Amino acid sequence: MTGMLGSGTSALLAFQRALGTVSHNVANASTPGYSRQRVELAARPGQPEGSGWIGQGVDVASLQRLADGLVFARQVDSSGELGRLGQLSSLAGRVDALVSDPATGLSAPWSAFFTAADAIAAEPGSTVARSQLLAAGEQLAGRWRTLDGQLSALEHEAGQRLQATVSDANQLAGEIAGLNRAIIDGGRNVSPDLLDARALRVERLAGLVGAEAVAQDDGSLNVFTAGGQPLVMGARSMKLATVADPARPDRQQLAIDGPGGKVRLASASVSGELGGVLEFRDRVLDPARAELGRLATVFATSFNAAHRAGVDYAGAPGADFFTLPPPRVDVHAGNSGGASLAARVDDASALTGHDLVLAFDGTWTARRADTGEAVALGGSGTAADPFRAGGLRFEVGGAPAAGDRFTLRPGADAAAGLRVALTDPSQIAAAAPLQAGSDAGNLGSARAASTRVTDAGAFAAFNGASIEFIDAGQYTIDGAGPYPYTAGSPITAPGGGWSLSLDGTPAAGDAFSLARTPPRSSDNGNALALGALDQQAILDGGSQSLTSGLSQLTARVGTDARHAGLGLEAQTAIHAQVSAERESVSGVNLDEEAADLMRFQQAYQAAAQVISTADAMFQTLLSAVRR
Repeated sequence: MTGMLGSGTSALLAFQRALGTVSHNVANASTPGYSRQRVELAARPGQPEGSGWIGQGVDVASLQRLADGLVFARQVDSSGELGRLGQLSSLAGRVDALVSDPATGLSAPWSAFFTAADAIAAEPGSTVARSQLLAAGEQLAGRWRTLDGQLSALEHEAGQRLQATVSDANQLAGEIAGLNRAIIDGGRNVSPDLLDARALRVERLAGLVGAEAVAQDDGSLNVFTAGGQPLVMGARSMKLATVADPARPDRQQLAIDGPGGKVRLASASVSGELGGVLEFRDRVLDPARAELGRLATVFATSFNAAHRAGVDYAGAPGADFFTLPPPRVDVHAGNSGGASLAARVDDASALTGHDLVLAFDGTWTARRADTGEAVALGGSGTAADPFRAGGLRFEVGGAPAAGDRFTLRPGADAAAGLRVALTDPSQIAAAAPLQAGSDAGNLGSARAASTRVTDAGAFAAFNGASIEFIDAGQYTIDGAGPYPYTAGSPITAPGGGWSLSLDGTPAAGDAFSLARTPPRSSDNGNALALGALDQQAILDGGSQSLTSGLSQLTARVGTDARHAGLGLEAQTAIHAQVSAERESVSGVNLDEEAADLMRFQQAYQAAAQVISTADAMFQTLLSAVRR
């Protein structure tokens, strides 16, 4: 009877523990990161009695947490990639919407501006048409500024996301270290709920920065970033931080706060949401802003050059239509010398839009800031012989020290600083500067095609000229010369100031007369050139037009956003598969738990009946002894 009572009592306690575990599973069926628990029962060793063995009941051998380490590792990896692609897709999609939407992009004001330029070509003397061109120019420049401002706001937001994510990651790393400490202290009897809490935080940390968890013999987990930087080592956590970029004081970089101070980390050393923000900034935002600035620079510089080639309604040479700030030069925070750099655009068609790093180590070298690729550097850096690279020219002032570096950002301020310089519609240079006449006795096929002002100061003294060809390859100007002539090349004044381009082939004796275009002229020669500038091959060394460049910017941003979106869709499907696999192992199935609840309840009742029967037998025995 004693053995029967002991067996019943052990069963009652074991099934009570099992019922408690089932109820715990049911209660946490919707708890994030919870892993189903199961009571493992083991029979007590029997005792010999007479010719056989008598069982002693049951013990709770362990409380098992149903989890698969390999599935957990895949889930951590998938969470990091999902976080990275989620941030990249979301932010890149916003850039795409800004650039491609007619309400925020450049296409509508761009078309309106050149339509207004064509209207002046149709009515050069119309004050209304001239006023409309100025208004369209203001709208186009304003849209450029607004678009760059929106991209700048995205840059600021990316910096705030960077700091917020670093703060959240540090908090999670600290919590994981604290759970590691509790798990180490718990030893083999550690609560499965502590393991679940740690696994959930590791997965969340992976979603923020990307992570790899490495199990240790004492039960703790060491956590590293995707690039191998330690975040949690046992019961100790490291801290991520942000530091100012020494080459770009307006930008924060990622760092790790170690015993020796903050050490900058490469963008590729993290994944997750943090990696997505950094990748968006480096791969999508920076190229988009640089290209936007390049297009603004090439457009304004080219339009100004074309505008200066004509004369306005008063007959004066055209002035700059737009104003642009000079290319930005950022001084590296570690520079120790006293050198300074002044840059300006040298050849708009050669601008690449890439930031350049100019470094001094006894001699000056230039490299692309994004790839480190060497860039050919011409000149010596003096005012008489400035450095030339990537369509820029820059002069060095002061004395540099070894190791000094400067970052040249040609497109950084261009879009934000684009302004219309003219205020008076009569200042629009719609007319060609010269009126060219052909001698009636000319025998060749040459005809005056276009004229240009090449130097406004020298042109001020121009009062007319006569050009006479000695033969097809030589000409004189007002009897001076002869000067060599090459078909397709313009004829230029000996003292500068103007140029004349011819179509056809001149013959010996052919003569042309040139006179200044008078004030209030209805000539539209320069307006035609201004209106056709959008289709003129100017970009990339004269290989594509400005309109094509704008289309390529829109297409490039759209492609980046689309690729990020497709990657996110694929990773979402992969993550769903991994989550389903985890649920199949660790998830709580309420139907199964209900069945276990009934089974253990019946077993508990049966164990109670065993105890009741043993008690009845004992009471019967006592009654028999009393008699």
